[in-house]
Amino acid sequence: MSDTRERELLAWATNEVAQQWPSACPAQRLEVVSGDASFRRYFRLLITPAEALIAVDSPPATEDNAAFVRLAAMLIDAGVRAPSVLAVDYEQGFMLLEDFGDKMLLPALLAAGEAGALTLYSPAFDALLALQEGMDSYALPNFDKPKLLAEMGLFTEWYCGGLLNLELDAREREVLGSAFDFLADAALAQPQCAVHRDYHSRNLMLLDDGELGVIDFQDAVHGAYTYDLVSLLRDCYISWPRPLVEEWARLFYQRRAYSSAAVRERGEQTFKRDFDLMGLQRHLKVMGIFSRLHLRDNKSAYLADIPLVTEYFLSVARQYPELSDILAWFEKVVVPRAAEQTQSRNNKTDGANARG
Repeated sequence: MSDTRERELLAWATNEVAQQWPSACPAQRLEVVSGDASFRRYFRLLITPAEALIAVDSPPATEDNAAFVRLAAMLIDAGVRAPSVLAVDYEQGFMLLEDFGDKMLLPALLAAGEAGALTLYSPAFDALLALQEGMDSYALPNFDKPKLLAEMGLFTEWYCGGLLNLELDAREREVLGSAFDFLADAALAQPQCAVHRDYHSRNLMLLDDGELGVIDFQDAVHGAYTYDLVSLLRDCYISWPRPLVEEWARLFYQRRAYSSAAVRERGEQTFKRDFDLMGLQRHLKVMGIFSRLHLRDNKSAYLADIPLVTEYFLSVARQYPELSDILAWFEKVVVPRAAEQTQSRNNKTDGANARG
């Protein structure tokens, strides 16, 4: 075992299995499944040769486990296939969950390509509709303007200041502040509903029974109706041609508009604007988060995904004159500095490999 908490988790999980499944013979070790972008860690515990559970180490000092359990129940009640929470110890920060396996949507999308992607996205649209229509979003934290601005502040602090070592002057901060205000207000002007907040191809699982499982939902909020859709279709881990993305988004909009007068009243043109501007807010946040994961948490693999996120930001911002100031600054200052940083990291890697 790698650490004390892992040993304690195994002991707790084994005891829970013995109480709930007396005939099971759990393995005496945990298999690492993954850690997400938080402090939570996931392990697989075999309880029979053909059955397993997920044991979760979720430190209560950093993770809101009561919210996780509550949200899992809300999603299931709404008709979304979230993992059942089978046991929980709030004091220690341990959970046992239903095992959704290892088949993420992402590899299937990569294999399917443009011709087959919509077939895979359709169940994701179904689950998102169930989430938006079936959950009581007013029971969730409000994704208000301070939270929206705080998320974009991660871009300033961790991407610009931390990763790129940029020292912004008063004028640059004014440009960013104006753009952040514009994007936050645009998000708040949209119809509001339940938002998963990390709805993308690594958090959607292809289950053995043919259904689509939804994980990593603990940060759900009451927010803009386009947030999860743009997370899914302008995914940080896979990209598609813009005409395809816009067509798939339109298909979802038509289904959502059928059941929501507020969404229907937006119209397709306003919906496209909503979708685009919400994506800009999210991608600014993501650049900050991926930088923080590298700098603070030593999770550097996310750096490889920043160029795609940057391209999303630039390609969409160019369509909106209201964002001309931040776009001009980004192209003049951020793009060349990011290229320098990437080249420097590549040179260090090449040097280390040569010495090895």
